[in-house]
Amino acid sequence: TLIAEKGSTVYFRCFTLSYPSQQLNLTFSGSLTNITSLASTILPLLEYSIVNIQPRSQGVYTCSALTTVSNRRVDNSTELLVYYIPSKHPDCMFVQAQDTSSVQLKCSWFGAYPTPKLRWGEDGDFQVTNSLSLTLNSSMLHDKQKVTCTALHKLLKQENQKSCSITLRAPFPEGKPLVTVLEGTNLTLTCSENTSLPPANTTWRKGQNQDLIVSGSRYILSFEGPAVKLTIVNISKDDERYYFCRSENALGVRELEVYLTVKTSSSAYTGAVIGVFIAALIVGSAFIVVKVLYSRRHTICLGGGFMQAEDSGDVLDLVDSDDEQIFHDTVPQLPPLANGRHTTLVQIHRIPSSEDHEDTETAGTDPQLPEQKEEPTEEEEDLVSF
Repeated sequence: TLIAEKGSTVYFRCFTLSYPSQQLNLTFSGSLTNITSLASTILPLLEYSIVNIQPRSQGVYTCSALTTVSNRRVDNSTELLVYYIPSKHPDCMFVQAQDTSSVQLKCSWFGAYPTPKLRWGEDGDFQVTNSLSLTLNSSMLHDKQKVTCTALHKLLKQENQKSCSITLRAPFPEGKPLVTVLEGTNLTLTCSENTSLPPANTTWRKGQNQDLIVSGSRYILSFEGPAVKLTIVNISKDDERYYFCRSENALGVRELEVYLTVKTSSSAYTGAVIGVFIAALIVGSAFIVVKVLYSRRHTICLGGGFMQAEDSGDVLDLVDSDDEQIFHDTVPQLPPLANGRHTTLVQIHRIPSSEDHEDTETAGTDPQLPEQKEEPTEEEEDLVSF
């Protein structure tokens, strides 16, 4: 038996001695072909070569020597095996199990010759097989655990072994945890789970008891790739509760809690009402501030004039400009009345113009007050008593 590596060159040589003459013939018989003549000669030596040999050239090669006088025939056969390994690494995959209590893994490396040796994990002996299965219980598994399948071939050295691996992952469903919807409408809740290995079984449940939801007139379940969708038809206030997206595989169970809030149609205008109330409050506050400022306008400095009224004094100062004269007259106090209230005599003077040459003085009308000097310009006086 001869062994050749795929892609190499193989040489055949057939030699015989006979007298007076002979004929040499080289034939090939493969697993998928009949006997085929490759070369022949009347010389005592026959040489034949195959360049870049392929697996289809694997089979039995026979050199036949035939004498031309006695027609005696002698055969010499040899089997040629073409070894080869696939260019890719072994394949590691999951086998879908009936339940989630265990994980079944499968390692295969088809296309290699001879049959490779496979082994799961770091311990244990290699098994000579094209496909090797492994079953692991959930108690032997944990999240992010790496399981490796190693393949060994006669053309590979120990340090050049090829392998594949699988990293186990617990499920992790994703979606929106809070959803608000208007009463009387339809709603679709979406839950995606595409990270678990082996793939998890994902279901929708409702309520604190986590009752399983099945498709019907009220609930519609649909699947789009890794997304599991739950459509609730004609939502009412009774649908306001917790919903659970539950994903389970051999590594554990994970749940996504979704709380659904159902609002009535009247509550849809709550935001607008609040906005109008705030706007009205701002406008009302501005109106009150303007009204207060207007009512106290006599105490505010405007332009070049300033008016001051003091509770403790009885002096009234009026200032119009720097060119006019300022008069200060003390207003005499009237005697107190019987009811305990005071009466104050207020005299208002007209400021004389530049053409006037005499000062105007005021005189009290109370007989108890001292006499005041009266001037001829008595008509210009205005006497106001309070």
